[in-house]
Amino acid sequence: MVLLALWVAGLLTYQMPGPGWLGGAVALLWLLAAVWAAWQVARGRGTRRLWAAFAGALALAGLWWLLLTPRQDRDWADDVAQRLHVESFDGRHVVLDNVRDFTWRTETDYDARWVRRSYDLDQLRSADLVLSYWMGPAIAHTLVSFGFEDGRHLVFSLEIRKERGESFSALGGFFRKFEMTLVASEETDIIRTRTNARGEDVYLYRLHGMDRNQLKTLFAAYIDQARQLDAAPGFYNTLTSNCTTIVFDLARHIAPRLPLDYRLLASGYLAEYAQEVGALTPGVPYAELHAKGRITERALKMAPDDDFSTVIRQGIPGTEQDPQQ
Repeated sequence: MVLLALWVAGLLTYQMPGPGWLGGAVALLWLLAAVWAAWQVARGRGTRRLWAAFAGALALAGLWWLLLTPRQDRDWADDVAQRLHVESFDGRHVVLDNVRDFTWRTETDYDARWVRRSYDLDQLRSADLVLSYWMGPAIAHTLVSFGFEDGRHLVFSLEIRKERGESFSALGGFFRKFEMTLVASEETDIIRTRTNARGEDVYLYRLHGMDRNQLKTLFAAYIDQARQLDAAPGFYNTLTSNCTTIVFDLARHIAPRLPLDYRLLASGYLAEYAQEVGALTPGVPYAELHAKGRITERALKMAPDDDFSTVIRQGIPGTEQDPQQ
């Protein structure tokens, strides 16, 4: 009864129309009523009527939950204003519309640019796991960057699709507060903004053990996800549909027996999990991978005319044979 009451309170807090304080106030009143009802039931007073009232309230909340539907037509923040669109894909050649290529000076000062990009998946040569820490050691945003033989990189990132002026809430992510979007971006945008504009601490690890066919399979899985979200919106879920769980789900296209692990939720420790399952550069202790994988200082200190993707990979185990630009 307590858990169900808390769920309804969360629903009221994050889905109640009107100002934010109104949802919090109604949720508090609901919790007070639920506590009073539980106390009456414990004392054996009005048990049948109270249970009937509680069940009715739950039924209404459940109906409300089912009627919540994701949308594509809100006033979106600039960095998620466009949906990634797959113009064409024949299994090898892909053309993507709305690849993000912003120039960020600060979080609020930027040049917005959405571009069309073409890629030949036969030219895939690498995939890197990128973890960006924004709230302590246990929580990191997870991205995957694909490298091509011509030195280009494309980063995929599953994110909440924020409305203008909206900010992320992990609790809100449990209550269908946010739609989700798949962003495809240049590294100079989506990684550099984290190191240079937002002040996050970013680590990059070379993913090991995938041949070109497996890289193509993983890339194609992202393409399929992009098509799904372009065709029909979906809700972000802090537990089941977030930036880390999608990486795990897509990786299972290659390794179906990947074990579940708590580090899929405590995403800050995802690199340790990846090493344990043999997905990072072999023969290198995790402490060394972690230390050499920290790209924040290199990104902050690089000269304006340096190649971003080359500089951030300097010294990272497994990247020694990457093309130099």
